[in-house]
Amino acid sequence: MPAPEQAVLITDDDVRISAVHRPGADFGTRDRVFVVAHGFTGSWRRPAVGAVLDGLRAHGGVIGFDFRGHGASTGLSTVGDREVRDLEAAVGWARRLGYRRVVTVGFSMGGSVVLRHAALYDGVAAVVAVSAPARWYYRDTPPMRRVHFAIERRTGRAVARFVLRTRISARTWDPVPLAPFEAAAAIAPTPLLVVHGDSDPYFPLDHPRQIHDAAGAPKDLWIEPGLGHAENAVGADLVDRIARWARAHTEG
Repeated sequence: MPAPEQAVLITDDDVRISAVHRPGADFGTRDRVFVVAHGFTGSWRRPAVGAVLDGLRAHGGVIGFDFRGHGASTGLSTVGDREVRDLEAAVGWARRLGYRRVVTVGFSMGGSVVLRHAALYDGVAAVVAVSAPARWYYRDTPPMRRVHFAIERRTGRAVARFVLRTRISARTWDPVPLAPFEAAAAIAPTPLLVVHGDSDPYFPLDHPRQIHDAAGAPKDLWIEPGLGHAENAVGADLVDRIARWARAHTEG
């Protein structure tokens, strides 16, 4: 089995992004690659993200990366705004590696990023948003109020930096980026899969439904019974089903 290939990618605003590539299980083809965008406070080195990468490898190559302000990447997190540039750097690496089809798979914050990226940049073959918010500034659940404390308060940002190893920008958005559900409306005809758990403690089911309703065809919505939030909740079976959906929608 080939060793993982690590790289430092440079975004168009000069942030250094830590990334990893592993070829697919067949090793010989560069037909399809899954670029995985983790959730807030995540990293490609975290076990939950690693399990997603491992599961997708049965169906193609995989690329994981750390968003700015996370893990080994430089810069400060803007919590879904400039992160589209990080994803574009990872997608660009996939193309330089020779892959013909790029599928972006995002979790939570990463889910909002893959939606906005597909609306702003050309060329991805399919998009999968798991546990993504539909709109910004949502704080109607206790977990999201804690997230906003980490983002908006100096004390919260300090805790995030030293406990969660996530460096967050103190700047507010100006301008406010396109909302995820608005981005979804601009993705077609790129296939879109929206996946959400009915036990997600962060975002209730009106979020995936708003994203799905806004999107044009082809699109699918999976409401998963008992599923919690993002990469920490998905199991091997769901990862495999996501990969099979992507294969079915990117053949030919």
